[in-house]
Amino acid sequence: MSDIIRRDPRAEWIARNRLHPLHAAMQPAQHSWMGPNGVIRKNLHGIGFIGPNGIKRIDRSGAQQGGAVKRSAAVEVQLPLHQVPAPAFYITVVPDMVGGRLSSHDRDLLGLAHQLAGQDGAVLAVVFGEHKESAFATAGVDRLLVLEGEQFSGYAPEQRVQGLRAVDNQFNPRHWLLPDSRSGGGELGRRFAAALGERPATRVWQVKDQECIGRAGAGLQDLARPVARLILAAAECAEPVSETRHEALPMELSTSVARSLSRIEDLGAVAVDPAAIPMAEAEFIFSGGNGVKDWALFHETAAALGATEGASRVAVDDGFMARDRQVGASGTWVTARVYVAVGISGAIQHLQGIGACDKVVAINLDPGCDMIKRADLSVIGESAEILQALIEAVAAYRNEAKRDAA
Repeated sequence: MSDIIRRDPRAEWIARNRLHPLHAAMQPAQHSWMGPNGVIRKNLHGIGFIGPNGIKRIDRSGAQQGGAVKRSAAVEVQLPLHQVPAPAFYITVVPDMVGGRLSSHDRDLLGLAHQLAGQDGAVLAVVFGEHKESAFATAGVDRLLVLEGEQFSGYAPEQRVQGLRAVDNQFNPRHWLLPDSRSGGGELGRRFAAALGERPATRVWQVKDQECIGRAGAGLQDLARPVARLILAAAECAEPVSETRHEALPMELSTSVARSLSRIEDLGAVAVDPAAIPMAEAEFIFSGGNGVKDWALFHETAAALGATEGASRVAVDDGFMARDRQVGASGTWVTARVYVAVGISGAIQHLQGIGACDKVVAINLDPGCDMIKRADLSVIGESAEILQALIEAVAAYRNEAKRDAA
């Protein structure tokens, strides 16, 4: 697995985009060039590196001589820091945090929040319970408030509304933003609006010129109204934050949230067979294409990962997968949080079908195929070897978890 090449599509996109503020930093340094008389010229000032004491050092090994230095596309990019030391007001965002991480819908919401905040306001994110997210700073969070406690775990909309009311009393945000989604944000936003006595703007897909534009009439019409204090926004309501990093300073409530007697009892999660989940509702899809040569190994890997199986049209036409497993414009449009494409080159119909997926992982032999360009993480190599390594990694992880539990 050590010789498998991994690419960073975002860094490559920055290197191609001349309008991006980090474009110049991603360009390879030119250390030699051909002069007008045919003589190779060297940039002596470009050879070497800055040492820990701030003194320039020259690498005598020859690795940096003659323009041999090449900037990797996977180099870590340091975005400019956006700071709001004394915010004039707050724009509060309550992300869904499905699986404990920010979804693409949540990131769109944070982008909309920064449009409303401008230069004087700060974006305050309110998160319930424990989370696994480590990229709040790059997602655009200026202040982070985590409401911890067993009363907020599971399905507890009444208790969460009480927590949001405590946040509203302390910070008095100018606007509240929640995702109008089926993952909990839509219901929580409407319950919270009723508790505040506010009339929310729902299904909002654009905020422009002090107006909220939302879908109406079964999605066939647009309804414009003045910007409301509580906004339930749809996916792709704004561009996510990508050109700045933020402080994500931790905040705390000045008062504790009292535990209320809930009228709803959460019986916990119920185990579901991944094969029984409809493709349009699956959150983790493991999809195979023409590049899969060992389908028994493919099914074994999907079972080990607990993923719902999908396929490209070629795999379905060849009889390796059922027709209801086909992903794409001519099959099923999917909105998975994680979509793994094994041996799929990326036809335009297939790319259309996975356009709403959050994270795409591509396993392919061809580093120049369209699926690799679309993927957030690409692994170049033989699919059989990679799938076998995945099975072994999952087994090792579960064995270690059992030992820790014992």
